[in-house]
Amino acid sequence: MAKESSSETVNLYQPKKRFLIPIDNFHVPKKLFKLFKNSNYIFKINYDFENVISECQLAKRKDDGTWINDIILNTYINLYNYKICHSVECYEGIRMVGGLYGVHIGSCFFGESMFSKESNTSKFCLLYLIAILKKNLFSILDSQFYNKHLIQFGAFEINNENYLKKLNKGISEARKFTFIEDFHEVLSLLQPSNHKS
Repeated sequence: MAKESSSETVNLYQPKKRFLIPIDNFHVPKKLFKLFKNSNYIFKINYDFENVISECQLAKRKDDGTWINDIILNTYINLYNYKICHSVECYEGIRMVGGLYGVHIGSCFFGESMFSKESNTSKFCLLYLIAILKKNLFSILDSQFYNKHLIQFGAFEINNENYLKKLNKGISEARKFTFIEDFHEVLSLLQPSNHKS
């Protein structure tokens, strides 16, 4: 992570606890699921990756900063070119209104950042991501650091020792990151995890 967008260095961090989002036991808040189901947005993967990470870099944060500097931006674009990074994108017509991106190794997806230009669009991308990971039998969705906004989805912390065991197994399991064309299939993949809230 960089201290700010203009930083010329990148710092490496290893949290004592990792923050994971469950895939099979992902919890979809009832209201959000209804909004997602009734939305008219178009979803794509890997269509405009560079724009997604650029929007994440520009997104306003509570501390008015960003951890994405040009070194990180260019590195992830290179990883995308090697098919190691993926983006999930949300469109209103031809306008991108939300997105997220992350790294894919084995059966693990490491969520890096997301942005929203309309209400809930980054969350909608997360729902689409969960469906993709669930269908393709991914084992880990790593959000890295604690984020209170992700608790609503069942996210939880795990100590580093247990995380590394899961990680070691997960990175050795080959999985494909394939798009789900049928929105009804996305809904059906999310439905079993949809609880009242």
